[in-house]
Parts: sequence; structure tokens; C-alpha cells
Amino acid sequence: MKGIAIGLSNNSKEILKRLKKTEFVKDIYVASSSKDDGKESELIQVQKPREILHKKWPEIDLIIFVGSIAASIRIINSFLTCKDQDPGVIVIDNKCSKIVPLIGLHQSNAQNIACQIASLLGGEIIETNNSNDQSFLNLDAFGNQWGWKRSGKTKDWSKLVIKQAKNEKIFCKQLSGNSLWKTSESGEIINQIKKTETEKLDATFHVSIFDNHKITWHPPVLWIGIGCERNTSKEFIANSLNNLLESRNLSQHSIAGFATVDIKKDEKGILELVQEKNLICKFFSKEDLSKIIIPNPSIIVEMAIGTPSVAEASCLLAAGEGSKLLEEKRIFKNQSGAVTIAVAESKNQYNPTHGEIHIIGSGPGDISFLTNDAKKALSRCTVWIGYKMYLDLIKPLKMSDQVLVESKLTQEKERCIKAIKLAEEGIKVALISSGESGFYGMAGLLLELIQKIKKEDRPYFEVHPGISSLQLAAALSGAPLMNDFCSISLSDKLTPWSLIEKRIKGALLGDFVIALFNPQSIERNWQLKSVIDQCLKSRPDNTPVLIARQVGRENQSKRFFTLNNIPIQEIDMLSIIIIGNSQTTLRDEIFITPRGYLQNKFRQ
Repeated sequence: MKGIAIGLSNNSKEILKRLKKTEFVKDIYVASSSKDDGKESELIQVQKPREILHKKWPEIDLIIFVGSIAASIRIINSFLTCKDQDPGVIVIDNKCSKIVPLIGLHQSNAQNIACQIASLLGGEIIETNNSNDQSFLNLDAFGNQWGWKRSGKTKDWSKLVIKQAKNEKIFCKQLSGNSLWKTSESGEIINQIKKTETEKLDATFHVSIFDNHKITWHPPVLWIGIGCERNTSKEFIANSLNNLLESRNLSQHSIAGFATVDIKKDEKGILELVQEKNLICKFFSKEDLSKIIIPNPSIIVEMAIGTPSVAEASCLLAAGEGSKLLEEKRIFKNQSGAVTIAVAESKNQYNPTHGEIHIIGSGPGDISFLTNDAKKALSRCTVWIGYKMYLDLIKPLKMSDQVLVESKLTQEKERCIKAIKLAEEGIKVALISSGESGFYGMAGLLLELIQKIKKEDRPYFEVHPGISSLQLAAALSGAPLMNDFCSISLSDKLTPWSLIEKRIKGALLGDFVIALFNPQSIERNWQLKSVIDQCLKSRPDNTPVLIARQVGRENQSKRFFTLNNIPIQEIDMLSIIIIGNSQTTLRDEIFITPRGYLQNKFRQ
């Protein structure tokens, strides 16, 4: 983003520095009327706000003021033109307790950005727009979250928004693109028109590849196959493509990418067009293209390059399984060259540069254990994917236009694959683990699958750490993990039992405090006893042990035992066991593994 933050007083400097660390803000300023202590001039520029905006207004997409709302309004008033062109404006008070999205709530995404900042900084977002109060879908902006582009005049979209505000019925006719949005609370309010039904005039928006409706969201599902004579100009290729699309009322906004044969990897005209449109081009070998069944094979093309089709075959191959040839090849010629173009429509949209995957550790249970960083990521994401019980715990944070995709406990791989596919479609996805996603969670599996994708094709991903149930269990009991410790899962579904036994022996040999995850289930009812017996061979009978169950949740409990009297039959998969080492003590129900501070004579 090209965002700036302006502090209206000297008290805003600490907040400005925190904002500078986010992806929303590039440059930070403090009003020149503020007292300058001269210590941070390199980081925070000092200048009059109106002078900053006079210079920056045409190029920025977000302004964050830290200070008075009234002062902020007076500063921006003379710069405002129309909501389609103005940057988003957010105001934060000096204590960072209130965050107010002021301008560009829809088009500039200021509302969502304000939610993310509120989550990150721990402030309260003050929302005054009608859409939020009524859980309305932001008709003129929601498609951005789904990787779509919008067409139609602002005034026509505004008329639709006004109708919705009056509680009049709004309709949608969707012909292409992801339809998960319909399952959100806001989406369910919209009346759906079947493909065969006639739309309701002045109350319908479309989601389609066509350009013949007044107001439309365009999913990126069109693949353009191109074959051309060597050195055909970019201008002629572009004009030919425009003529083809216009003749079929197809929208430029629905182009997902281009495709051609790999001998065209250095074709200047194609490469320039791809770069101009900021899209990708897929290159295929003649062998792969020859396998595609197409309606118009060419003997001449086959003799020249070894495949009977370039344009038709490449767009179908790029569009993938379930695609259809929307426009058979058309040949355009002039004195500067010749180009053949075909168009395929894919089953799934494609916009990976817009998509993101955020792997989130949601903590051990209660929503209070969710980190601010995780809350910010959840605010950013349109779709949350996870095991139903984990999603239920964080559901109070969900906004009305966000979608939950629930799955069963054992469907970890399916969840990850779903997250990757949605991100490839241009959607920002939160993949939820309980506790910390990097401890026996979803992070490792997701990243293993991402490694199988070519680096240049991977969607953006980020791992957001969470509080592990192990950390909370330790905190509830005292400080048993103060010195070296290890955690070992007793589940042998993914790890052989022989290897688990080896790790237990190593931990005992090294005198580690041992935390046991997944200690016992109905099917696995002997492994825990085996581990305890092994521990008793190396550690005294009176070694203190914590059994914590359902930590961070409503039925949370903690109980202390010694190694020789653990109630094995009462332990299940919701329990965590922490076994002390040779130094661990338990006095007055305070569980401690000393670090050695009091024993070290040389420490002051």
C-alpha cells in the first residue's frame, strides 16, 4: 500500500512508529506545529499536514491521522473529490484506544484496515456506516475481497446501495466465480436469481464475465490463448484482443492470464502485453499442447512447430480441468504481423497475487488467549478454515461478511488443500489451528504442500504464532519449564512408536522436563503406562507431575501427582502431562524447575 500516517501532536510519535511497522504505512510525519525534540528526525518527518497532502494526495491510497477528528476533517476537506478517487482516511486518538474509519470505508478498504489496526493495537473500532449496523453486504466493494474487479458507474452502484439501506430487496445473478460469499451472514441477505431467470431491473448486480450489464463484479476466469507470427507488435495483439472481447461482450476485468507455446517465451509483443496488464503467461510445450482435443487443428501450424494448435490448446490447458472453450480461434492480420486468439473459461477463478494464507494459532481455548497479531490476521481474511470446535471458539470475532469453512478433526490435509486453492483464486484465507500452529498444528503440513508449488506460483503465506496449551498449563501450575524441557506426542498415527520410545529415553537421559501431548485415547490405551514405567526406571517415585485438562476452556482443571501415583485411567486426549526433572519441586501447589539463580554465588 501507499499509505502515510500524520501525527497532529508530539504525543503521537510512539503510535506513528508502531504504524510504520505495519504494511499499511510507508511514511510517517508529525505536524510542524508540534514540539520537535530532534531525536527522531530521520524516522519521523516534520512538516505541515496540508503541505504533505498537497504533495502526496494524488499518489497515496491511505491516510492515518493520530489526533483530533475535527482537525483531521478540516485538513482533508479541500482535497476531497469523490469516493472512487479519494484515499481512505482513518483517525486514531493519542491513546490508541479509538480507531475511526472516516473516508473510503468501501472503495479504499478503510473499514477493514481499521479493524486490523484495532486488533493489532488493542483499540476499539468506532464504525458508523449503515452496512455494519445492519450486517449489509458492501455491494460496491465486497468483490475486492474475493479477487474480483468491478465495472459500472459509481452512481449506479450508489443507487443499489441506497435501495439496500431502505431495506428494499437486492438481487444477484452469478454466472461465474467463487460463490462462497453467499454463505456469509451478509451474503445470505441477497436474493439469488437463477441463470435462467430474468433479473429485476434496478435492483440486481451481476457476477459474470460479461460486459453488457450496468453493474457487475468480474471474477478472473478467462484464459487468453495466443499464437502469433514472430515480431508481431504488442499494439496489434492488444487491439486484436480488444476487438474479440468486445464482439462477445466479454470483460477485460475477467482475464485471469495468457497462454501460449514455450517457443514464444521471448516473443516481445506477448511479453509486453502481459507486463502491461500485470498478469501471468503460462508457457506449454508442443508435446503437452498436442494432447489437447480442439475443434480447429491446423496442419500448417503442426508442420511449423510440431503441434496442431497453439491458441485453442494453450488456453484450455491453462484454464484446467472442467474448462470450456468460450471462443474458438480467430485470426487477425495486418501489415505488421498476424495473431491467433482463443478464449477459455475456467471452472475456478485465478488471482494468486491477490490471495494470501494466514496460518493462525488460536490459543488453547478462551478467546482472551488469542494474540493481537492473530486477531489482525483474522480481520484481514475473508475465509476462515478449521475444525468446527476451534472455529466456534473464535466465532465472536467474525464479521458479517466473513465466511467459515468447517471440517472434521481428521481432515487436516483437505483443509490445507482448500486453503491453497482459495488463495490461488485471489482470496485471503485464515487456516486455524488450536494452540500454536507450529506445535503439532497445521503450519508444517501447509508449508510442506506449498513447497510442492513452483516458487513463482505460490500465494503469499504467513505464520502467526499462538499460545500453546503447554504454555498455559505451565503458567497455571507455576514455572515448571524454567530450564531445559521437551514436548513429546504419544500419538503414533504419524510417528512410529519405536521412534517415540527413543525420544523418551533421550529426554530421560538428558534430565529434561518432559511434556506429554496426546497422552491417551480409547484406541491407544497402553502407551502412556509404558512411558510412565520407563520414567520410573530413571527418576524417583516422588518426582512431581502435573496433569492439566481442558486448559483455557470452561472445564479447565489442574491436579498434581507424583510419578508413582498418576491416575492413568482418568487421562484422555484433552489432557497435558508435565513430568518434572531431578531439580523440579512442588511446594504449596507451586510447581517449579529452578534455573539456578539462587544457587549461583557469582550472580549479583
